[in-house]
Amino acid sequence: MANRVIVGFRDEELNTSKSTISKCNLFSLKFCLAKIFILQEILQMKTAIISGAGGALGSGIKNKFLSKGYFVNGLYHHSPDRTKEPLKENEKDFEVDLLDENAVESLVKEIAAEQKEIDVLVCTAGGFAMNTIEKATAADLQKQIDLNFKTAYHLVRPVYLQMKKQGRGRIFLTGSRQGLVPSRGTHALAYTISKSMLFTLSEVLNADAKDDVVISMVVPSMIDTPANRRDMPDADFNKWASPDRIAEVIAFYSSDEAKIIREPVIKVYNQS
Repeated sequence: MANRVIVGFRDEELNTSKSTISKCNLFSLKFCLAKIFILQEILQMKTAIISGAGGALGSGIKNKFLSKGYFVNGLYHHSPDRTKEPLKENEKDFEVDLLDENAVESLVKEIAAEQKEIDVLVCTAGGFAMNTIEKATAADLQKQIDLNFKTAYHLVRPVYLQMKKQGRGRIFLTGSRQGLVPSRGTHALAYTISKSMLFTLSEVLNADAKDDVVISMVVPSMIDTPANRRDMPDADFNKWASPDRIAEVIAFYSSDEAKIIREPVIKVYNQS
């Protein structure tokens, strides 16, 4: 699938050269100068990439980073309908197949070239399936590895290399309680194995990382989403972790206040 991009400003507008002013007459000069000022501010923002930005967790994280003043690149499998929620000035949508390694690498290079640096990557795309050893086929296992590991790896690899080049950055991988403690995942064998691979990836990259590049594992237990509420209507939702609260934690670990933290495994269980 070819990358498609929808953006609040046209890409050519990000070139804040004298040619922008030359197109303006005296009556619109103030407007043009204000627009140039806004565009310059955008170029000075920290940059975040959020995969799975259309999901319950991804959208909560996207909105949190937007509110923190980041320029947010939201990655979607299918572009969202923007008729009800127009793009913000510090936001871009990208439609991309995360299983297409070449397309993802090209997209990361495009973002890095346009926005100069990538400060934060949060990977939330993935999927879940129930299957025990009695029913889990090799095809079931491969499907979960594709959904939960390969979609992350295809994105992490080029972003990590960019962050190594720039000397800093934060990457967040969405794990699971079963991936952290595999003995809890006997009912979801393929899912558990695919999530455990992300923990291994984070350990390897943190061992390789230099300067100020940190890979974090975010480990939810039960996330308070509409789908989970429908599936478990009798549960105590107050014990679950909401996407907004998880987003707050990730935003903190991305901040200067958390700069000294290394190799974090962030357990966002609440009381579940």
